[in-house]
Amino acid sequence: MNISQEQTSKTVDSSTRPSSFVNHDRLNTRLADMAKIGATPAGGVNRAALTPEDGKAQLLLVQWATDLGLKVTRDAIGNLFLRLEGTQPDLSPVVSGSHIDTQPTGGKFDGIYGVLAALEAVEAIVASGGVVSRPVEVVAWVNEEGSRFAPSMMGSGVHAGLRSLEAALNLIDVDGVSVRDALQELEPLFESVAQRPLGLPFYRYVETHIEQGPVLERDDLAIGIVTGIQGKHTFRVTVNGEAAHSGTAPHKTRKDALLAAAGMITALSEAFVDPEDITRFTVGRLIVEPNAPSVVPQQVVFSIDLRHPDQEYLEQLGQVVPETCQRHAGPCDVHVERLYTAKPIAFDHQLQDDIEAAARALDLPHIRMLSSAGHDAGPIQSKFPAGMIFVPSVGGVTHNETEFTHPADLTRGTQVLADVLWSLSKEGVDA
Repeated sequence: MNISQEQTSKTVDSSTRPSSFVNHDRLNTRLADMAKIGATPAGGVNRAALTPEDGKAQLLLVQWATDLGLKVTRDAIGNLFLRLEGTQPDLSPVVSGSHIDTQPTGGKFDGIYGVLAALEAVEAIVASGGVVSRPVEVVAWVNEEGSRFAPSMMGSGVHAGLRSLEAALNLIDVDGVSVRDALQELEPLFESVAQRPLGLPFYRYVETHIEQGPVLERDDLAIGIVTGIQGKHTFRVTVNGEAAHSGTAPHKTRKDALLAAAGMITALSEAFVDPEDITRFTVGRLIVEPNAPSVVPQQVVFSIDLRHPDQEYLEQLGQVVPETCQRHAGPCDVHVERLYTAKPIAFDHQLQDDIEAAARALDLPHIRMLSSAGHDAGPIQSKFPAGMIFVPSVGGVTHNETEFTHPADLTRGTQVLADVLWSLSKEGVDA
């Protein structure tokens, strides 16, 4: 499929789909501009939630939205909304977006592509001469990754009512900084941005994202129509031992928190071996205190990320965690805290059909597929109809500085999104 570099110069025709006006250069230039904010020496992005880098990226997004004439608002948890007004502004909006924050060694596309694809889709609708009946909003959800403030999907979770605003504001990072304090630190940047109430209803929500897996590239497919998201349980395990001199403390009297934690992690890894490779078990964070070469570790805190698409089986796996940790604590004390529980999610069937129709109309090869990763569309589906569009990830690499998706694939996903949003903006509207 040939992608024109001059699509916005076309003569407007009422029968032309907004996808024809998606501007390849503008989309990919904006992605490159965003990648400079928090850029790492290895070519990735480190843009943690509610840091100065996050604030700078949000301001750039606000500037692009303002230039387009969109109305910008922000809610109490820091979610940012950019609104293209409809002819019937009292109707609930069609919403699309994702997140700006990244992992510490993140890539240039995870999250931010969904935000900028939504912005480009709105700009394409405007360029096509289309007038939307329902408002169309772009959203940048706060703290999707959970790498600074655990658990993840904080902003979308608060919007959907899955967690309270107060609980989210009280979350703290490893340095003891709360979400409340981090928001206040950035507040001067958004003095001109109007506040909006939390949890305003959506008509439909559609999120575009890189696949973060190998399926689409392997099978030479352009579009993934996401049917749902596998379930996820996260835990924080705290192992308390006793600090001692590494040279003088006999092994039989030691309470080595790191050795105990290592035994727990090894046992859990063995317990979750899955010949079909469906179960996902990850320990991604390990904090050792006092973290000194000549001191027996006094405390270890580690994370557990456990995922499976079957809810009943996932619950069984979750019960294994505290039992196994207690069994391998040895002379140490252990406390297992369940941070987050997400049931497997099925996305709205009609939205899946809408996405497939748009992909078929553009002659793009596609497949329906389950997401192994969590996304903001998950919490939103718990309250409003939601759907997702995937585009290929080269090598399936993600949460990695080498993460890459071909620019043409990014544009194709945005074209599908533009036509879907345009169609949805006309639904349920009086003639």
